[in-house]
Amino acid sequence: MDCNPRSLLFILPLLLSCVISTCAVIYAPNEVNLLDSKASQGELGWISYPLHGWEEISGVDEHYTPIRTFQVCNVMEYSQNNWLRTNWIARQSAQKIYVELKFTLRDCNSIPLVLGTCKETFNLLYQETDDDQGTHFREHLYTKIDTIAADESFTQMDLGDRILKLNTEVREVGPMTKKGFYLAFQDVGACVALVSVRVYFKKCPNTVRNLASFPDTVPMDSQSLVEVKGSCVNHSKEQEPPRMYCSTEGEWLVPIGKCLCNPGYEERSNTCQMCRAGFYKSNLGNMECSKCPPHSFSHHEGSLHCGCEKNYFRAEGDPASMACTRPPSAPRNVISSINETSVILDWSWPEDAGGRRDITFNVLCKRCRGVASNGSNGGNLRCEPCRSNVHFLPRAAGLHNTTVTVGDLLAHTNYTFEIEALSGVSSLAPKMRQYAAVTITTNQAAPSPVTVIRKEKTSRNSVSLSWQRPERPNGIILDYEIKYYEK
Repeated sequence: MDCNPRSLLFILPLLLSCVISTCAVIYAPNEVNLLDSKASQGELGWISYPLHGWEEISGVDEHYTPIRTFQVCNVMEYSQNNWLRTNWIARQSAQKIYVELKFTLRDCNSIPLVLGTCKETFNLLYQETDDDQGTHFREHLYTKIDTIAADESFTQMDLGDRILKLNTEVREVGPMTKKGFYLAFQDVGACVALVSVRVYFKKCPNTVRNLASFPDTVPMDSQSLVEVKGSCVNHSKEQEPPRMYCSTEGEWLVPIGKCLCNPGYEERSNTCQMCRAGFYKSNLGNMECSKCPPHSFSHHEGSLHCGCEKNYFRAEGDPASMACTRPPSAPRNVISSINETSVILDWSWPEDAGGRRDITFNVLCKRCRGVASNGSNGGNLRCEPCRSNVHFLPRAAGLHNTTVTVGDLLAHTNYTFEIEALSGVSSLAPKMRQYAAVTITTNQAAPSPVTVIRKEKTSRNSVSLSWQRPERPNGIILDYEIKYYEK
């Protein structure tokens, strides 16, 4: 092989297309590029000092997109000191930056007659400034970051096989305090080609965790974590103040607290979205919206509860998850058993409970005049409420069982009893009153006791007594019986 440096320089660009495809990467979402030489379509305009040192050359990647690279290969001469300086790079909000170098380097042993002059390393340096210095360049102002060595170098055999081994090295720089900086590459006698230079910093990218939004956060250049407070996404409220910690590597750590979706909204894709039509959510929380219970509906999105269908109701104490219900149907099979002036009423449970379990019964008593038929509808009767002295056992209203005893009725009197079935929604539908009626006629009964007796006249052998008729004769009194005893 010809050892002329120009020959060595000529070989490198010919082979760049063999390795560029390996440079294609997807950058991590927590990395923000400050410089990417591979992304530039035109000349980079970096300063080379002296002029016969680093050389900017053109190449193409596997998609034939132009790229700009730099190479130097002055290995035949001693005491090389070739500098390449980037343009001024604004550091933005970063305190610590990362420099990623992709390069190829020639194995000195594969180049004849260069022992003692060829090197297999180059230096990476930087200078901080608050503004662009233009072409002004002073070596002594630069601080060394590191000496860069290749993990793999290529040889003459690799050139013959068109294999060019690509090295990737990443170095950290910081903390930085000024507005920007320059990078510099110092060659001291190597045969090297810089395929790409990327400068970036790490951030914790904006994210949503536990329904809380956290903004882009640049970590501090220290070992401590940065605490970041989150803000609840739209249509949600804090259950506990959300916060996370941003690490120096741009990773979110230790999520604490969370937000809850408002009523009418459910968690979907890290947001709170309205319940769909036909669904509802009545409480704050991250549970899913529920389908409307039976006999209810929601025609609009974001419903807090579902409305009831016609003739169906929901009592005040019913939860939104409960089906809408309706009043029960009338009691069935009413049976009366008359014993003089009392009656035992017994009936069967309604055929339709309306979907509820809180069924009770009320018994309404009416005293009637007129001609009663043999049916249970009362016939041609004129009725009025019973007197207050009529007694019900156990009671007249709020019965949980299906039997009641009614006493202290008048003898030979027509009565109509209405037995009504009620539930928690009956008061919401007064026009849907459901009851069964039965009409009875009481039997003969003994008159009520004589309560007032007066002494009219007395003699040695006789006494005259008088009294008032019983309050309730319960028919025609035929005679009175008097009992007396000697004292």
